[in-house]
Amino acid sequence: MHTISDYQGYFLEYLAKKTTTKEPKNLYEPITYILGLGGKRLRPTLVLMAAEIFDGSYKEALDAALAIEVFHNFSLIHDDIMDDAPLRRGRETVHEKWDVNTGILSGDAMLINAYQLFENYNGDTFKELAKLFTKTAIEVCEGQQYDIDFETREDVTVPEYIKMIEYKTAVLVGAALKMGAIVAGASENSRSSLYDFGRLLGLAFQLQDDYLDAFGDPKTFGKQVGGDIIENKKTFLYLKALEFASKDERKQLLGLFSLSPEDPSEKISAIKSLFETTGAKDLTRAEIEGYTQKAFAALDNIAISQDKKDLLRLFGENLMNRSV
Repeated sequence: MHTISDYQGYFLEYLAKKTTTKEPKNLYEPITYILGLGGKRLRPTLVLMAAEIFDGSYKEALDAALAIEVFHNFSLIHDDIMDDAPLRRGRETVHEKWDVNTGILSGDAMLINAYQLFENYNGDTFKELAKLFTKTAIEVCEGQQYDIDFETREDVTVPEYIKMIEYKTAVLVGAALKMGAIVAGASENSRSSLYDFGRLLGLAFQLQDDYLDAFGDPKTFGKQVGGDIIENKKTFLYLKALEFASKDERKQLLGLFSLSPEDPSEKISAIKSLFETTGAKDLTRAEIEGYTQKAFAALDNIAISQDKKDLLRLFGENLMNRSV
């Protein structure tokens, strides 16, 4: 086994090798741009780690890892268009740097490129990877649609929200780990248990992302702080604030979420204050910790050595200790 930073380095080398801008440039330059914006590369790193956890070679898993990263960034391009987001990882979003049509088309090409990468695997491995990827991709789309629907609904429940972030974010983390296990030829039970670890960690990750959207440091967060508030998204923070708000606080919160001011700074500040006074801020932190611990507990069901479990746990701890 290698270290987490080793796997990140191996993937970045492969990404640089495979990322080329060809004609037509207006189709491929945005792809090179979004893939070059950085990020922790957590999903491809998990693919490589999982392959070696089950005694495979990370080299055999590089194409699956690249497919996951290309698909993830495809979804980011389209998400940013839907959210009209100005920033991604501290840089201009693709549709801002080029235009909406270019963003849509380049994103479409990335989705197709992700599928192409599975052609480098043979027989049952190709079938299992493609089957998992298809299932995961449609769930991500379903999660995105739930997210859009929730913006105009006033009756969103916490279980509905958890299902939405599970589909939109968590299933891709689980799939990354399971893909590595598939490449390595792990048993179905091991694949499923590892998927559960990733899914639960993904839920914690998304809850933390929502938390940082409101309470993260603007200098390090990379995205626009308060973006979810501007978009009137029914996040866990919002739903818990409604649940525990006084009559006056509830009226204020609902009123603020009906507004779309040109300068949203006062709205963001007022809603963040309500998140704190209602206890929603602390409840969200507790929920993040709860899912993180459930993820770590899932490791007990995987038939691997303790040092390999420790590596997965370290990855999870590093992920959840982030401030950006």
